[in-house]
Parts: sequence; C-alpha cells; structure tokens
Amino acid sequence: MGKHDTQISTSTANALGAKAVFHVSNLAYEGEFQDTDGFSSDVQDGDRPQEECGVFGIYAPGLQVARRTFFGIFALQHRGQESCGIAVSDGKRLRIHTDMGLVSQVFNEDVLAGLPGHVAVGHNRYSTTGGSNACNAQPISCLSSDGELAVAHNGNLVNTVQLRRELEAEGKTFETTMDTEIIAKLLAMNSDLTLEEAILKMMEQVSGAYSLVMMTRDTLIAVRDPSGLRPLCLGRLRDCQNNDCWVVASETCALGPVGADFVREIEPGEIVFINSDGIESVKFKGEAPGHEPRQALCVFEFIYLARPDSQLLGQNVHAARRRMGHLLAKQAPVDADVVIGVPDSGLPAAIGYAAGSGIQYQEGLIKNRYIQRTFIQPDQTQREMGVRMKLTPLDDVLRGKRVVVVEDSIVRGTTTKRIVQMIRDAGATEVHLRISSPPYRWPCFYGIDTAARKDLIAFQKSVEEIRAYNGADSLDYISMDNLIEAVGAPKHQFCRACFDGQYPITIPDDVRYTKLVFESGDPGPESEGGFTLNEAGEIETPQEHEARETVGV
Repeated sequence: MGKHDTQISTSTANALGAKAVFHVSNLAYEGEFQDTDGFSSDVQDGDRPQEECGVFGIYAPGLQVARRTFFGIFALQHRGQESCGIAVSDGKRLRIHTDMGLVSQVFNEDVLAGLPGHVAVGHNRYSTTGGSNACNAQPISCLSSDGELAVAHNGNLVNTVQLRRELEAEGKTFETTMDTEIIAKLLAMNSDLTLEEAILKMMEQVSGAYSLVMMTRDTLIAVRDPSGLRPLCLGRLRDCQNNDCWVVASETCALGPVGADFVREIEPGEIVFINSDGIESVKFKGEAPGHEPRQALCVFEFIYLARPDSQLLGQNVHAARRRMGHLLAKQAPVDADVVIGVPDSGLPAAIGYAAGSGIQYQEGLIKNRYIQRTFIQPDQTQREMGVRMKLTPLDDVLRGKRVVVVEDSIVRGTTTKRIVQMIRDAGATEVHLRISSPPYRWPCFYGIDTAARKDLIAFQKSVEEIRAYNGADSLDYISMDNLIEAVGAPKHQFCRACFDGQYPITIPDDVRYTKLVFESGDPGPESEGGFTLNEAGEIETPQEHEARETVGV
C-alpha cells in the first residue's frame, strides 16, 4: 500500500469488535485544533468565498466503480482543490486512497486498478475546520456496528469545539483536526445500536451543516442535515441491467459524466440507505441542536459555488445567474458601450445584464484556465502581479469604451480593485461595477471559508466608499428581493446569513468570536467589534444596541 492507502480486513474488524479505530494517512500531526486557510496557490482569489467540499457515492453491483468515482469527483473539483480521496469496497474489504492535490494528480490507472469493488465514496476537500494537511484528507474510516465505515463530509459543524472537548474528556483521541472525525467518532461510539439508530443519535448531537456520503462493505449511505445547508442529490445509472445502481453527489453536474440521470434531491434531514435490499429512506424527526425548523439551502450556491450546469431546487444554476444579471440591469441601469463579465461565475450574470440593458455583451477578460493550485511558491513580483497571472484584458474590446463589469461578489475588495485598474489600463474610459449578489457583510460558519468580519469590505465601508476604494465610476449590488426572484424559490428556504446576519443555526459564542471580532485586543464583555450581544446572546448592530440602551434608560 502507498502511504495514503488504508485497508481494513474483515478479520480485523471482527477481532476489534466495538472499539473505534480510525485510519487516516500515516503522517504525524502536532499542534492544537486549528482553523486555517488552504495551502498556497499561484493565484489566490481573495474576493470570493472559497469553495467547501464535494462528495460523491456510487452503488453498482457487477460494476467496477473506482473509475466512475474518479470522474464523479473530477466533475466536483470546483468544490475543493486541496486534497481528495476514494474509498471502495468489493463486499469483503474496504480500501481507501487519499492524498493532497487535484483529482488528476492523486489518481492514475495503477491507483484505480488497486481499488476494486462495486460500492464507493469519493471526496474533494477545501479546509474549513481543520488545516490543509494530508492527515485531513477524506474519506476517513472507522469501525461501526456494521463493521468498516468510510465517511466523507461536505459542510462544517459549529459545535466542534464543544464536542471534541467532551470526547477528549471521555478519553477519546483524535488523529485529525477535522470536524468529520467527530462525526465518525460519534457513530463509532454507538456500536450497540444499529447504524441507522447511531446516525439518528449523531444528528441529535451535532449542530451545523453536513451532507454526508458514507459506506459500509455493502451499503451506500447519504445523510443531509435538517436545514439542508449544503446540496446533495440522488441519481440512477442508465447502463445498469437490474436498474438498481445508484449515485449520490453534491451536485447534479457529477451525474452525467458517470452515466447517471437525476432522480431527486436528498431532502433536509433525510438518511438514504442503498444496498442489495434496494433503497430505503429514513426521515430524522428528532431535535437538532440550534437548528431552526426550516430548510435553509445556502443561497451562495446559486451565486457562485455550484457549477452553472447543476440544478438546485429544480432551477438551472446558469439560468438563475442570467436572471440575476437581467434583474440587476433593470434595477441599476447605466449608459455604457459594452458589458463584460469576470470569469467564470460572473459571465452568466453579465449575459443577463446585457440582455436586460440592451448593451452588447463581449468577452473582455480572458482567464488562464491552466493556473491550478500548486506547491510552487510565487515570488514577490508574481504576488504583486496577482490577478494579471489569472486574467488578461482584451484591449480591442475595452479601449475607448464605457464598460460595465459584472462580478458575482466582492468579499475583501482587493482583487476587484486590481481588475478595475487593469481594465482602465487597457483603455476603458469608464468602468461601472455591477455585483450579482447583495453586499457580503457577515462571515460563513457552515462550510465556506470566508474572511473574518473585520476583513469584509462591505462591513467596513458603505457602497459609495467601496466604489471609491475600487476606483470604479459607479457600483451597484443586486437587491435581496431581486436575488430571491432570480433563484425562483421563497426567501425562507435559503440561508442568507452572509448578507443579512440571520443565521439559521445558532452559532456558539466561542465560534462566533473567531470571525466577528472587529478590532484586536479585548473589545469588552459584550462588544464584537462595533457590534454587541443583546441579553439573549444574539448579535445586534450598533443602532440596535443604542435603541436598546435608550429604551433601558
């Protein structure tokens, strides 16, 4: 086996019984539990939230599924580029291969040939909780009441610190810094229960976002948290003789490449078991700690995270992004000569803006599609070049023109500022920014790696101040009402916390402080950097705090 391979034999599982044994990459880890950014890349996109993770699973009796799993997670590469892995079972033994890097870097013909079996789980990772280390690559494995269990997770738990401390107080040790290991630990501890009962009990203990794809030696399992923060869908293979071959994936874009058709979304709070007995659905009816009793799909999946050819809530993502641009054109018109988009996620909205405004659309920025994450450190000159390594302006399109630039979001503002300057350097006479999402004012705690709140430009500055900072002639963001109209589902079905601060799952104070503190040092017992906590422990704006204090007086 390679250093990142894991095998657990049936005899070992039987001998160890109920003892929870975790198998991860054979690399030592030293240090405290951490929440860090990913490893270095040639070009870091500081103006966009970083993707979370992608999960994939397949059950196909009579077929060798490692290759299809490769293409499944390859189609989900946009959701995580730090590490990846595949677990496969032939019904007798579970094998796992994980490593740092892109799917095409980690897997080759020899590796896939060493992963025989008809049940598989795949994972792409971008670190949210837990650093970018080889030991944190997924899937991870443990022993459950049903024997070997491989676990892959998309999302982020918000009560990780509390659960980890409780488990460590009980003598449990950890080999990774991921919240995923906590999920696996909780499942393994309940070996006296059926696996279904253990999963239901785990769902009563964890708080946060999780779309899980898991497998035993003969069963594929999909689990989605009660709020449905992260997407998860079910598909069926077309070329399976008995029509009993199934696929689960973070997005529908992973179904076509493996020969599967979309069946439906996994519902919030649903557990799906797939094995030789067929497909079984179990609904979680317990009380999930901190979860509001409603669906809350991350609306940023529509704006940026999901691939444009995916379907969410019955809506095509590309079409939804075009509608965002069309509505933004009606909301914030401007006299201009050409509309361009910032590749790639800004392009559909730019097409929509052009259609809604009657201004011609052209490609004004060309993306270098061969820049990938790498371990080669850029030198200082390359860092300063930054966005120019990734995007090239088309001078002939921009020279002498009044240009509308459509972008999906502004997080820190640094990249957008460089893009505006680059377009001016190409000869544009005016640059008008149009953003197809509302101002990004609050950090995400549910599986998207965003900046601390003090680094979010829309928290620090007004729209006019952001315009001046970026050097644009005008700046407008789409309104929340128009965004909701574009995605085609009621507002209450989404998590919109990054825009309005209304978190559908309660954020513990210790977690909240890590991203909400505005100034260094001790801001006081109530303060969260200009924001405070009310008597119920909820975040309030300075205006709300002042009103509360005034009423109190």
